[in-house]
Amino acid sequence: MKRAGCEVLLDIREKMEPRPVGVPDDIEAAGLEYINIPVGHARGSDATLARIRETVKQLVDKKRKAFFYCSSGNRVGASLIPYLMLDQGFEQEDAVNTAMRCGMRSAELMEWALDYVKRQTAST
Repeated sequence: MKRAGCEVLLDIREKMEPRPVGVPDDIEAAGLEYINIPVGHARGSDATLARIRETVKQLVDKKRKAFFYCSSGNRVGASLIPYLMLDQGFEQEDAVNTAMRCGMRSAELMEWALDYVKRQTAST
């Protein structure tokens, strides 16, 4: 991954999920930064989405190349919705379509992300 230009691995799998490599030791030994923000397969907390959103913003702002992953793309897609809508100005339909292209399939996770966006929008 490093040879392909990747600098950071953003892993949103939970600690109990299977891992094909020694995380984080093997990742860091390869010269990559490893970040883990666990996201379950069901609706989570606002704090989790806020942390992912802030991490993605920092990576983009610093132009750092990152590989953002879970086990199927489902959680990655859903957790990107707040960033896409609140920070990149995507309309809901475009954000959801992008999330689905990333692998999002869970209506529950999509609603979690969209509810977070609504709460953030209402508080500003």
